[in-house]
Amino acid sequence: MKKILVTGATGQLGSELSVLSSSYPQYDWIFADRTQVTLDNLELLEFQIKEIKPNIIFNCGAYTAVDKAESEKDLAFTVNHLAVGLIAKYAKENDAKLIHVSTDYVFDGTSSIALDEEVKTNPINVYGESKLEGEIACLKENPDSIIIRTSWVYSKFGSNFVKTMQRLMQERDEINVVNDQIGSPTYAADLAQTMIDIIEASKWIPGIYNYSNEGEISWYEFAVSIKELGSYNCKVGGIPSSSYPTPAKRPSFSLLNKEKIKTLYNLDIPNYKESLKKMFV
Repeated sequence: MKKILVTGATGQLGSELSVLSSSYPQYDWIFADRTQVTLDNLELLEFQIKEIKPNIIFNCGAYTAVDKAESEKDLAFTVNHLAVGLIAKYAKENDAKLIHVSTDYVFDGTSSIALDEEVKTNPINVYGESKLEGEIACLKENPDSIIIRTSWVYSKFGSNFVKTMQRLMQERDEINVVNDQIGSPTYAADLAQTMIDIIEASKWIPGIYNYSNEGEISWYEFAVSIKELGSYNCKVGGIPSSSYPTPAKRPSFSLLNKEKIKTLYNLDIPNYKESLKKMFV
């Protein structure tokens, strides 16, 4: 029986994989939180992975506090760069399959058309820089890896934009949301299923892939969709990013082109509204 190690098990993606795992009893699933697979302690991490001996690794663990990363650069780079390189090295040396999750924040946001996997990377914040270095280390240590870049992840688990909006719209009469950052959300359950579909597929095609739900929207439009589905009475206003300053800059356009993963793995990716409805069931 092949053993699948899921890092970041208590995060959004790890939690969704845990839900799906019962449908795939042919695998021995190991869901590791930060105590079982310690991404910020490389010496311990190396020991832990060698003890687990996975055949397949879903690296969902990451330092994701985008604004905090500006002041915790060393920690962000340890988790998002150095730990990834170490995991990829293990995978290479032990003939294990590795799917590593990355981000749209490796781009600078200056494009006006959907970003494919060949577009030049140019992160504009520390988090994005650390994730890009992780991608580079991953493919350097193990060229047979699969990297999936995703964006605007949300889920019934953990903290995310959708859950924050649901709470605020019930607490307040009016909220403002930035309307000049364009992309597409990713329902973590959809991405989790895609990762399993890749493992289950008859072919393994290494490299970088993009994945998010279909649709091109702003955060403001996303909030309006949440309001409609939840039938909230809260008024939603759109504001420019300049009215909502944050320590880390965000790319203003990070819509991902998904043609590569759809074609090579024959995927049917749902529209964001279709997946968002599942949050309200």
